[in-house]
Amino acid sequence: MTSVDSPFWGPDFRELQSTDPQIAEVLLGELDRLRGGLQLIASENFTSPAVLAALGSTLSNKYAEGYPGRRYYGGCQQVDRAEEIGQERARQLFAQPGTDIHVNLQPHSGASANLAAYAALLKPGDTVLAMSLPHGGHLTHGAKVSFSGTWFQPVPYTVRRDTELIDYDEVRDLALTHRPTMIITGATAYPRLIDFARFREIADEVGAWLVVDAAHFIGLVAGQAIPSPVPYADVVTFTTHKVLRGPRGGMIVCKPELAKRIDKAVFPFLQGGPLMHAVAAKAVALQECLQPAYRDYARQVIANAQALAEALAAEGMRPVSGGTDTHLALLDLRELGVTGSQAETRCDRARITLNKNAIPYDPQPPMTASGIRVGTPAVTTQGMTEGDMKEVASLIGRAVRDADGSATNDVGTAVGALVARHPAYARPGQATGLRA
Repeated sequence: MTSVDSPFWGPDFRELQSTDPQIAEVLLGELDRLRGGLQLIASENFTSPAVLAALGSTLSNKYAEGYPGRRYYGGCQQVDRAEEIGQERARQLFAQPGTDIHVNLQPHSGASANLAAYAALLKPGDTVLAMSLPHGGHLTHGAKVSFSGTWFQPVPYTVRRDTELIDYDEVRDLALTHRPTMIITGATAYPRLIDFARFREIADEVGAWLVVDAAHFIGLVAGQAIPSPVPYADVVTFTTHKVLRGPRGGMIVCKPELAKRIDKAVFPFLQGGPLMHAVAAKAVALQECLQPAYRDYARQVIANAQALAEALAAEGMRPVSGGTDTHLALLDLRELGVTGSQAETRCDRARITLNKNAIPYDPQPPMTASGIRVGTPAVTTQGMTEGDMKEVASLIGRAVRDADGSATNDVGTAVGALVARHPAYARPGQATGLRA
């Protein structure tokens, strides 16, 4: 058995510095960016060093087309174990007591997972009912620039003007009118819980498949902080790199009777060889999610998001739908006379990373937008709590109102002091943060 003390077992940063100092400099620059600023992109997080170790492992070398025990290459004994371990951990996290689910760890991304769901359940030209992109949906939910809007017939549902919540009566009316083959729920900029039982009722009424794109909130489900879509959906797709805190990639869980259709849609229809180093890293992240500390983390993510939304409201930024039940908040900036694009730029120069985002019924074009989206997965991983969120909101408010840049240095200095108390990838001797 090879010793872990061997210099050839995995990543060697000194080797990278010697071989390619330009790329080594990029890696160090990104680490400095993460350590020196506030990371508030709702779809980002910090993976653990253990996940990074799996990503940088020799599993990167192995072709393994097919599935455990049914590969098209020899030498897959170890990668088979990694995939089977990850599947079992996913079943422990997401299967309801007394039930079973099928798990596919191989999609390269959330978009790939969604494409596989379409391929497994639909034929080109079929009608799909899904959330409108400007109201919080995703490109793969029917946008014309995506395969979903090019190969299929999308019917969008929206949120109500008065509450900015999903209009379930509209969803049902559209389903009865258009008789979709598939209904998709899930979103990228919707801060509230989704009524999966209601969607299941609507899907059953019109004989449609129900797919839940849980990319944004599946980590909260894994942490038992919000209700699970798994008992209601035919297929659940998601990414592994948001609240779930794993490597960049996708996953699918589905009813056992759909296992063959889903697996064939992923391979060979959509992908060739899976990225086995990423599959192993997903397994590591799932193991972390099974620990009691992760449940505490998931609850804290929500508490932080709610505290941040409330504090940003006090800064003159209106939370869309009145607040949040999840890891993200969507803020309307029109009362400040600032666009989302301006706010993103002003925050970025003060070392606060967030994104401009359309709000429902937005009068601005998408690249300008009237809002911003903020998320708390990364800052919660760093150990921040509700009190810190008040400080974060104050810093965002100062940055957003700073039209001429005169406050940039002061805000940036305050950001640096805050993240120094809660370091990302902490250096030896630092008390908090993921270990470098």
